[in-house]
Amino acid sequence: MVELIDRAKGATPAASRLPIESVPDILERETSAVIDDWLARVDQESDLVGIPLNFKERTGHLPQLLHDVIARLRLNVGSKAPISKAASNHGDLRRKQGYTVAMAVEESRLLQVSIFSTLHRNVKRLDFDTLLPHIVTIADEVDAQLKQQMLRFMVANAVEVRHDD
Repeated sequence: MVELIDRAKGATPAASRLPIESVPDILERETSAVIDDWLARVDQESDLVGIPLNFKERTGHLPQLLHDVIARLRLNVGSKAPISKAASNHGDLRRKQGYTVAMAVEESRLLQVSIFSTLHRNVKRLDFDTLLPHIVTIADEVDAQLKQQMLRFMVANAVEVRHDD
């Protein structure tokens, strides 16, 4: 009976509906897809691929950065987010690899685009009750990670300037 009513309304029968998942669950399940999407986007940026890195050197930081995003999404509302040590380490690494600040910012932007694209591909599974707060949290966490990277760039550059004097 329910299936007939669903069909009459143009709805998908319950048996063929995909299970609803939270944003962190989708991102955890789709971590490899986010990384692949991110790498494909990076490969389109001439300034980023101008620094020759192998797959591991280019993407090695992403699983931990994504884990930090997922962990942040799972925090209780009002909990203070921990500082991402992975982001600080990534900032050090990228500076040593010859990245500029603008390149690090671009990588971070592409990470957000890849995360949101992955969520869009999973739109039929999304729990819409928490989607908007989770999007805000993702943007805030990726920006916080970028801040940690930039702090490492600035500290390293200040040390290099002192050594040049």
